[in-house]
Amino acid sequence: MTLTETTRRRFLSSMGAVGGFALAGLAMPYYARGSSSRPVFTAGVQSGDVDANSGMVWAQVNRPARLHVEYSTSDRFANAVRVAPIDVTPGTNLAGKLLLQNLPDDQEIFYRFRAADLQDLTDLSEPIHGQFRTAPAGKRSIRFAWSGDTAGQGWGIDEEGMRTYSTIAYHRPDFMIHSGDTIYADNPITDEVRLRDGGVWKNRVVTEAKRDIAQTLDQFRGQWTYNLLDEHVKAFNAVCPVFYQWDDHEVLNNWSPSTDLRDDDRYKEKSIATLAARASRAFHEMTPIRYVADEPGRIYRKVSYGPLLDVFFIDLRSYRGPNSHGLDAESTPESRLLGERQLAWLKRELVRSTATWKVIACDLPIGLVIWDDYGHRTGSESISNGDNGAPLGRELEFANLLRFIRDAGIANMIWLTADVHYTAVHYYDPGKAKFREFLPFWEFVAGPLHSGTYGPQELDMTFGPEVKFMKAAPGGAEQNLPPSAGMQFFGLVDIDGQTEQLTVRLMDRNDTELWRTTLDPQISS
Repeated sequence: MTLTETTRRRFLSSMGAVGGFALAGLAMPYYARGSSSRPVFTAGVQSGDVDANSGMVWAQVNRPARLHVEYSTSDRFANAVRVAPIDVTPGTNLAGKLLLQNLPDDQEIFYRFRAADLQDLTDLSEPIHGQFRTAPAGKRSIRFAWSGDTAGQGWGIDEEGMRTYSTIAYHRPDFMIHSGDTIYADNPITDEVRLRDGGVWKNRVVTEAKRDIAQTLDQFRGQWTYNLLDEHVKAFNAVCPVFYQWDDHEVLNNWSPSTDLRDDDRYKEKSIATLAARASRAFHEMTPIRYVADEPGRIYRKVSYGPLLDVFFIDLRSYRGPNSHGLDAESTPESRLLGERQLAWLKRELVRSTATWKVIACDLPIGLVIWDDYGHRTGSESISNGDNGAPLGRELEFANLLRFIRDAGIANMIWLTADVHYTAVHYYDPGKAKFREFLPFWEFVAGPLHSGTYGPQELDMTFGPEVKFMKAAPGGAEQNLPPSAGMQFFGLVDIDGQTEQLTVRLMDRNDTELWRTTLDPQISS
């Protein structure tokens, strides 16, 4: 099915039939309005990391305030449960999030925020609403989406806006995985971009923070604020939980401990560790990701979504060694991406999982060669080193993991990723690999959500990837195609509650189905 503009507008205006209030209205100013003494909600609402009995909710206001939250299983808020209020100040970027707990499983949860100025706690603002559905305790059908890469390469909010989000919303997914490059802190946005065909791309919305690269904490915060000015994004966030992970552009392109900014005149702050710390703080302030008590700021985690699905979010950015040549014969702290603690956690949680399907949400593709310096084809930015041989460097860590998965007999596992700004399907076959000690598996690539589209990357045959499908820019001079070219991609995953089959579809922003496959689960006796 292809969504025409008329169909899309009709869909957005008719969403009131689902949940009792209109999708577009959730993000409209009416819900954020207040008197001069009342705070104003500036960025809509968000939910995330939802499981069977809990979920995170988020909002932001324009001044120090006390946020009141209540929720109900009815859109009329009958028998609403009030949660202890929280105070937000400039120290948290005037944003607040909290965990709704003890929720009924498999239920639509309607929530609303009100705010009061800290100088007058009795005068509450008008409410702003959101909703999400909790995970099931039984085997019901599940649908979720994934993609990555938002507001990159100078392509900002034009007259159409980031409408891939609305296309995804049309499918009413239970949640969406944002696979990283959630912002582009190192990609300024200008008023206009001259196109190769002589046309002009006009960014309708440009903020001061987005006109420059991010270095200070406030500049990193401003990158997030920009994305939340888009009406498609705000409307989507109000009705669909987003499960976030990060990659490089939350800080800057291809960052690692070896990043050297001494000769980069754009950056007054030369410490990559300082930039990463500021970026991490903004990421956690501006998303509904859960807090992890034993490691504040941690991104890797598991979200259980009923007996049919566990999602494992891994972080290939925070614990990596330098982006070196990638040819170390032994695994060392310098050659790692996951790190010992994260790798041990992932193995442990995979073994413990009783869900039919195990989805690993990874911020980088496994078998694509991504250079740190493309001009000189040097430095290993991702996993594969490009030599098509036995595992070396960062490949050793993944060989270790894949061997463990085989030896532990962990079945029904797929990998989802983004990063490369095109969509593809890779099948990893030990019969075609240099390293053969693993079970065959699928990797599905989607994105960008609203960024430039690029040409295909080369494959490394260490783990035997085969391209089953690909749609990308032509490459060469035809790189960084604007969103208006239509090559913005996302994926949909459906798990059937009866057969437990898993179907993956790759889609473009006009809702054209590009490719699909259905996988049968291996059911243990």
